[in-house]
Amino acid sequence: MITYDFLQHYWWFLIALLGGLLVFLLFVQGGNALIFIAGKDERQRELIVNSTGRKWELTFTTLVTFGGAFFASFPLFYSTSFGGAYWVWILILITFVFQAVSYEFQSKVGNILGRTTFRVFLTLNGCLAPLLIGTAVGTFFTGSQFYVDKSAVGDIASPVISRWANEWHGLEAVAEPFNVIFGVMVLLLAVSLGALYMINNIDDSKLDKNLRRALIYSFGGFLIAFLAVCYKLITMNGFAVDASGVVYLEAGKYFNNLLDMPVVFAMLLLGAVLLVGGVAMTLLKANSKRGIWLAAPGTVLAVMALFMIVGYNNTAYYPSTADLQSSLMLSNSSSSEFTLRTMAVVSLIIPFVVAYIAYFWRQMDKKSITSKELDHSDKY
Repeated sequence: MITYDFLQHYWWFLIALLGGLLVFLLFVQGGNALIFIAGKDERQRELIVNSTGRKWELTFTTLVTFGGAFFASFPLFYSTSFGGAYWVWILILITFVFQAVSYEFQSKVGNILGRTTFRVFLTLNGCLAPLLIGTAVGTFFTGSQFYVDKSAVGDIASPVISRWANEWHGLEAVAEPFNVIFGVMVLLLAVSLGALYMINNIDDSKLDKNLRRALIYSFGGFLIAFLAVCYKLITMNGFAVDASGVVYLEAGKYFNNLLDMPVVFAMLLLGAVLLVGGVAMTLLKANSKRGIWLAAPGTVLAVMALFMIVGYNNTAYYPSTADLQSSLMLSNSSSSEFTLRTMAVVSLIIPFVVAYIAYFWRQMDKKSITSKELDHSDKY
């Protein structure tokens, strides 16, 4: 029998899956961060922009779907975070607006700002979007300052359930070193994935060398940040929930979650191995171009494991440092059983949507992008 508890865990699994897909698709942002680093001349920059330009809608659509899934399945998180820490989400949205405008107008006739200006916008999106998203996700482990009072919904004058406890509205997350390191980790991962994708997608020997060089530095930095995050997760206090729903601090909670959930531990290890393997095969073999196809599932698995560590095993996935008992967990922040059950039926179409995307992705990427192709086709 499908219980309410099962549905809550099922929808957190889907949130984790969407989060993993989103982080993988941030290779578009990572690629754009390399426009002026790997692109040493105008033709190389055109190749980079046209490579990422074929996929940018998928990243934005996945981001919107991720937010929509949170709204539908865990609306109290949506109203608390998006309504309280709104400066972070506004900044993320602005960077994606920069991206959309840049792809649309940089090659338009009469562009008075010039291509370079719009490419700077793409680079800003490439750097800031992964950094801000990673910093926001870091608060799932360190907590945010908010209050939740469900009885306030009956207050006619101000029926607001969630209130932020300070005037920074999310910007205070950068004051926590772990959040910043987490954001830097996501940024460097996105850059590494961007380099791997373009090595696979672009046929240009000089640009290939530049991308491989950039991959060495970005992935080296990612490994340092990743190890720092892992060390902190193993040693930090976590936000546990007892049988009566009371939230309390538990030493080594997230490491305990890994030990208590061996399947999740295996997912994290397998994801890390696939990611490292994808990068290693690319760097160790000069003609190897398929590293992205190991790194992609590795990224998805590792990110899913992190979401499961913070959401499963009686853990508050969005803790409040202002009031521990206001912390959000699966059981107190989800939609009704009827809503989750109805949406669970709709979610069965997800594999067909993924198959559709994979098919057309394959059709678009059958041939690598070359300089000659740019001269005989529409370009960004």
